[in-house]
Amino acid sequence: MDLFEYMRETNQEKESPLASRLRPTTLEEVVGQEHIIGKDKLLYRAIKADKLSSILFYGPPGTGKTTLAKVIANTTSAEFKQINATSAGKKDMEEVITQAKQTNGMYGKKTILFIDEIHRFNKGQQDYLLPFVEDGTIILIGATTENPYFEVNRALISRSIVFELKTLEKNDIKKLILRAIKDEEKGLGAYKSIIEEDALEFLSDVSNGDARAALNAIELGVLTTKRSEDGAIHITIDVASECIQKRVLGYDKKGDNHYDTISAFIKSMRGSDPDAAIYYLARMLYAGEDITFIARRIMICAAEDVSNADPNAIVVATAAAQAVERIGMPEAQIILAQAAAYVACAPKSNSAVNAIFDAMRVVSEEKTDSIPVHLMDAHYGGAKNLGHGIGYKYAHDYENHYVEQQYLPDNLVGRKFYQLSNNGYEKEIQNWFLHIKK
Repeated sequence: MDLFEYMRETNQEKESPLASRLRPTTLEEVVGQEHIIGKDKLLYRAIKADKLSSILFYGPPGTGKTTLAKVIANTTSAEFKQINATSAGKKDMEEVITQAKQTNGMYGKKTILFIDEIHRFNKGQQDYLLPFVEDGTIILIGATTENPYFEVNRALISRSIVFELKTLEKNDIKKLILRAIKDEEKGLGAYKSIIEEDALEFLSDVSNGDARAALNAIELGVLTTKRSEDGAIHITIDVASECIQKRVLGYDKKGDNHYDTISAFIKSMRGSDPDAAIYYLARMLYAGEDITFIARRIMICAAEDVSNADPNAIVVATAAAQAVERIGMPEAQIILAQAAAYVACAPKSNSAVNAIFDAMRVVSEEKTDSIPVHLMDAHYGGAKNLGHGIGYKYAHDYENHYVEQQYLPDNLVGRKFYQLSNNGYEKEIQNWFLHIKK
């Protein structure tokens, strides 16, 4: 490296974005991803022991894929090379392979090749790497935001260990923001800035687990905000919302607004107003409400307010709840919208909820009579001798698979718990009952 190259890299390091300057250089500095770099985990042990095999990092933007590669670069004794698949081609890989062979031959050192956005390479480019990964010429570290099982060649995957990085937790983002503000060497500590608690909460929430987005916002805020009379730069909630270009919504996930909004959402679905239901859903999603919480409320509404007027409502709501857990945001908003709209548009009935509440009241308040003898189980020892099951009429032996007999205890004969409505499928159930009980 000549003097000019050295000065260029030095200046680039000083002037690079905050997110780049704050990249950890050791495992101990990494925030989040405990499931793969906790002290008892395979990747942590492999990095510490400098015994890496080829690996693929897969996860959303801003979760630390490149960061982990840089940590490996700082801890390994191997030669470290980096290329980006969006701009590199086969010629760049050929140069790395040639240098790797020379380094191994002359010094006995291995070469780690980090390829960012590896899914951008086509099949032929990925295939080119196979023999060199296979014979150990290079140790491959690939990073991708796309599912590697769809975007990376199977042969390359079979020679690698796939590590999935998760979206950073809110507390992880908080730690990074505070580190950025206080770090005088690589961060913004020299600016003597102060971030207010609500601004910290807002930025760590709306960044949606993307550390880069949060750090870019806090850097912009510090660099563009005038000092106050006390000589400090104050990052307020207004400054924070400007810097991340997202409007602050008055929504406290633990306060009254949380309960008011979810209440309006449920009442809109119950009231068969899909427009209002979608609007309140959007408000909750924009404010960062937990998508699993929203999905649970849709399921409850499907059972409580739609019930058997449309039995498919609970099926749609349950499927949506499973889907949002597997897929996550931002696509989960589409699934939730479909489920909320379905429940809102479905015919309504609260027959089931009234039935169970009434039955629970009777069980808790009224005398509990014995189960009719003919309904008792006759299979366990001595039951038949007690007359259990005698006189029971097997419904399938009769026309329409129905026969009239007593099912409720003696003191409740004639009591009605389930009162069918005239809406949707419950009307058909009523007609069926009239047909078989005539």
